[in-house]
Amino acid sequence: MMPRDITRSSRFEARLSPDVLAVIKRAAELQGRSVSDFVVAAAQEIAQRTIEETSVIRLSIEDQRRFVDLLINPPEPNPALQRAAKAHAELIKASDGSF
Repeated sequence: MMPRDITRSSRFEARLSPDVLAVIKRAAELQGRSVSDFVVAAAQEIAQRTIEETSVIRLSIEDQRRFVDLLINPPEPNPALQRAAKAHAELIKASDGSF
């Protein structure tokens, strides 16, 4: 069981069907928690997992190898990248000392 957070100050309401509420109540009882504590802990766990899953980029083995190969052996800059680099250098040179 997780320790109670005595600094809670926000409320959250949800409308549930009787069947869903019965399942949640049963699960909370099995863990020895109140329904409120159970729902908060479950929502927090799923929220954290969702955030972590969207923060990680997963690549196949083939894509990992290609990524590393491109880091080690980058392609020659194409004309658009060369123009962008030149424009950036000119912008930096123009703003140099303007602070």
